[in-house]
Amino acid sequence: MAKTLFQKVWEAHAVRQLSNGQTQLFIGTHLIHEVTSPQAFGMLRDLGLKVAYPHRTFATVDHIVPTDQVTEPYADPLAQSMMDELRKNCREFGITFFDRSTGKQGIVHIVGPEQGITQPGTTIACGDSHTSTHGAFGAIGFGIGTTQIRDLLATQTMAMGPLKVRRIQVDGKLLPGVYAKDVILHIIRTLGVNGGTGYAYEYAGEVFDRFTMEERMTVCNMSIEGGARVGYVNPDETTFKYLQGRPYAPKGAAWDEAVARWKSYASDAGATYDDVVKIRGEDIPPTVTWGINPGQGISIDENVPAVETAPAAEKASIAEALEYMKLPAGQPIKGTKIDVAFMGSCTNGRLSDFVEVAKFLKGRKVAPGVKAIAVPGSQGVAVLCQELGLDKVFAEAGFEWRGAGCSMCLAMNPDKLVGDQLCASSSNRNFKGRQGSPTGRTILMSPLMVAAAAVTGRVADAREVFELRKSAAT
Repeated sequence: MAKTLFQKVWEAHAVRQLSNGQTQLFIGTHLIHEVTSPQAFGMLRDLGLKVAYPHRTFATVDHIVPTDQVTEPYADPLAQSMMDELRKNCREFGITFFDRSTGKQGIVHIVGPEQGITQPGTTIACGDSHTSTHGAFGAIGFGIGTTQIRDLLATQTMAMGPLKVRRIQVDGKLLPGVYAKDVILHIIRTLGVNGGTGYAYEYAGEVFDRFTMEERMTVCNMSIEGGARVGYVNPDETTFKYLQGRPYAPKGAAWDEAVARWKSYASDAGATYDDVVKIRGEDIPPTVTWGINPGQGISIDENVPAVETAPAAEKASIAEALEYMKLPAGQPIKGTKIDVAFMGSCTNGRLSDFVEVAKFLKGRKVAPGVKAIAVPGSQGVAVLCQELGLDKVFAEAGFEWRGAGCSMCLAMNPDKLVGDQLCASSSNRNFKGRQGSPTGRTILMSPLMVAAAAVTGRVADAREVFELRKSAAT
């Protein structure tokens, strides 16, 4: 019987069926950070339990770490307390911790792949909703809560119900100025923020076949924003080439055995899906959000929607979003004045993001009055950027080049919006108050669109700003 990757991985990790219909699922890799783990460790101590398989858990610090301060103690005593607590917990329970002193620290969803910890055919869980990122490798990644973190630490298993599988097939070619971020924003706009509820999304088609691993990670990262619990791409030669030689990847004969096993997890040609959605790459425009959830998106050439012309079911949400965002209904999104430009996050804080933007940013300047910050997603990314001189390109353009961390994506650190500042952001969420100010406003877009906004001071079409050719890209 032909099966999907999701079915194969699920069955391979099922321990038993529970009386409530859920499956007790073995989790091969557990990733933790400083925000959601302290309470879980506290519960372990209260119960007198140990971590069952400490070699399967890896920790880093990302959410609270300041990107403009290396020395400790940190200015924020709560941040310092969280850092100290994570160090203590990892030391006591024998967990590998990528501390800032190791040179391997960074956002958990960037560190896992770059260290080769994230591998095809595995189950991965983390106390962070964007764990779907790891599905780019043909893994099944779940975001979980603190109680489930406790369960995982104690048993290496968690209880969960199976998901349906929707195949999202994107064929054809993306046009110049259209990137992986535009692809996922277009998918979420098309299917809705609740469209993936109860589903795992399998991304496939010619566009995904050509995507690099980092592009696949960008799309899988935001699967949760479309309501899907899981997003994945079948492993292929691109996957294997990325993983080969990384610190935690198999070596020697074990590598060949692993690749053969990984290939077997890919969805079978005759697999049956609960739903199939087909999209043409040429139909995807540079896409930005205008509202207060990632599904409220439009192409850069469209106007902000008006309540009067909206479907009845959407009128209230559109009115709420327009009021919060302070955007005039029916007017072009292009030309909207920005105050801040943020490039980074687990969605778009990877090396390829900075390489692509630097090509166009060189020789240009951030517009007067715009605060622009660039934050590599890991210390590893930062080193590679410095070796290529990318940090200098950003700094000379007027961006503040920061240390690795989540930064202004969610502002659990000093990088915050002030008042009702409007931010052009390469991150993944535009919720109310997401970037640190209860009235701060966020417009999501690709990194190159962030650069275009930074140098013009307004939401802009990167194709026009950077004079990209209009013919189809390969």
